[in-house]
Amino acid sequence: MDGHPSLSRAGGIALVVVPLAFLAYFFLYPLLTVLVTGFTSDGRLDLGPIQTVLGRSALLNVAWFTLWQAVASTLLTVLLALPAANVMARYEFPGKSFVRAAIVVPFVLPTVVVGSAFLALLGPDGPLGIDLRQTIWAILIAHVFFNYSIVVRTVSAYWERIDPALGEAAQMLGAGRMSVFLRVTLPMLRPAIASAASLVFLFTFTSFGIILILGGLSHATIEVEIWRQATGLINFEVAAALAFLQIVGISVTLFLYSRYQERKTVQFGHRRSARPIGQMSRGQRWHVLGNLLVMLLLLGTPLFVLIDRSLRGGSGYSFDAYSGLGEQVAGLAAPATTAIWNSARFALVATVLAVAIGLAAATVIAYRRGWLARSFDALLMLPLGTSAVTLGFGFLLALDAPLDLRTSIWIIPIAHAMVAIPFVVRTAVPVMRSVRHRLREAAAMLGAPPERVWQEIDLPLVARAGLIGAGFAFAVSLGEFGATSFLALPSNPTLPTAIFRLLGRPGTESFTNAMALSTLLMIGTTVTILLIERLRRDGLGDF
Repeated sequence: MDGHPSLSRAGGIALVVVPLAFLAYFFLYPLLTVLVTGFTSDGRLDLGPIQTVLGRSALLNVAWFTLWQAVASTLLTVLLALPAANVMARYEFPGKSFVRAAIVVPFVLPTVVVGSAFLALLGPDGPLGIDLRQTIWAILIAHVFFNYSIVVRTVSAYWERIDPALGEAAQMLGAGRMSVFLRVTLPMLRPAIASAASLVFLFTFTSFGIILILGGLSHATIEVEIWRQATGLINFEVAAALAFLQIVGISVTLFLYSRYQERKTVQFGHRRSARPIGQMSRGQRWHVLGNLLVMLLLLGTPLFVLIDRSLRGGSGYSFDAYSGLGEQVAGLAAPATTAIWNSARFALVATVLAVAIGLAAATVIAYRRGWLARSFDALLMLPLGTSAVTLGFGFLLALDAPLDLRTSIWIIPIAHAMVAIPFVVRTAVPVMRSVRHRLREAAAMLGAPPERVWQEIDLPLVARAGLIGAGFAFAVSLGEFGATSFLALPSNPTLPTAIFRLLGRPGTESFTNAMALSTLLMIGTTVTILLIERLRRDGLGDF
C-alpha cells in the first residue's frame, strides 16, 4: 500500500475490501432499501408516499416541530454554555481537569437515561413540585443537559488559543468588556461556535429517546414519527418517505456548515492564556465560581434525582428495586437481569466488530494517500450523520436475504457496531499517522517481512488507541436505543428497551424499577468513559 512499506499488496487490498463490504451490506444497502421503499411501487417510480407526507398537515406539523425545537435547543445550549467555555479557556483553578472530564459524562449517557433522569426531576413527584411532562420545556432542558459539553469543549479549545493581548489592546483604546467580546473575541470564535452548534443541531434534529420519553407522541419529531409509522401503524412507505426527508435535512445542514467553515476560517498563533486563581480579581473569581455552580446544578441535579428515585419506593428508601431485578418484573417478558446480560454481551460483540473493522479502515485512511483515503474516510463517517432509527428501519426492511437476520439476536450488535465504527476510526487515525516511517524502514532493512513490521512497530503503538476506541464502542452499544427499538424482541430486551417499556407502565413500582435500571446503565457508561479519559491522560499523548 502506498505510503506504508510494511503492508503487502494483498494485505492492503483486504484492509479496503473488508470494511467496504461491511459498510456496503450493513449501511448502504439498508439505507438504499429505505429510499427505494419510499419512491417505488411494484418496481415503478411512485411519489405517492412523499405526496402523502407533504399533503398531511399532521406530518407537516411533525416536520415543523422537528426543525424549530432543534433550532431552539441549539440556541439555548450555545447561550448557556458560552460562559462555561470562557471559564474553561481563560482560568486555571483546582480540579479543572476533573471538571473537564466530568462535563462529558452527560453527553455519553444513553438518551433513555437522560429521559428517565428528567422524568424523575420534572415529573409530578419530582423535587421541584412541577409537572413538565409532555411539554417543550422538558425537552429543551434535557437537550441542553445532553449537548452542553459539546459547546463547552469545542469552543473552549478554540478560545484558549486566542491571544488575550488583542482584547487588552482594545480595552486600552477605550473599548468596554462587552464591546471587546462582540467586536474582537466573537468574530474569532464564530468557526468554533458554528462547529459546536451544527453538532448540537444534528443531535437535536434526530433526537429520539429524549423526545419519546419526555414529549411522547404529542411532541413527536420526524425520528419518533418514523418509529411510530413503521412499528405502530405498519406503514413502511410513509416511514421511508419521512426518513428521506430527514436525510435531506441532515445533508443540507452538513453542506451549509462545510461552506461556512471554508469561508470563515480564522488563523492565529497559539498562546496559553489561562489565568491562575491567584491572579484573578474578586469579580473573576465570582465568575468562575458562579459558572461552576451552574454546571453542578445543570449537570448534577438530574443524575442525583435519578439515583434518589431508584432508592425511594412506597415504604421509604431501600434497595428493593435493585434486589428484585432478578425476578419477573411486571411489564417485561423476561427478568430485568436478562436485559443487563443482553446489553453486556451485545456490547462485547459490537466492540469486537467495531474495533476489527474500524482499525482496518483506519489503516487505509492513515497510510494511503490521495482520493482513496479521503473518500474512504468520508464514507465511514456517514453513519454519524444518519439517524439510528433510520438505520434500524433499514435493517428491518432489507436484511431478509440471503439470510434472514431480522429475527436473529445478533443483528443488534451488528447495528451497534455500525454506529460505533466512526468513533474507532477517529480515535485510531491520528495515532497511526504519528508513527515514524524510519522505524518501519529500519525494521524492513533488517529483513523483517511486512506482517512482522506491522506486528512489531505499528501494533504496539496503536494498541492504546484501539482500547480507547473499544471503550467508545462499548459505551455506544450499551446505550443505543434508536436502532434497537426496531430490532430487539420482547423476549430479548436490552437495558434501554427494558427501561422504555417500564416507563410506559403506570405505577410506582415500574417507575422505580426503570430508575434502578437507568442508574445501572449510567454507572456502566460513566465507568467506561472515565477509563477512556485515564487512558488518554496516561499514554496517547506520548505517541
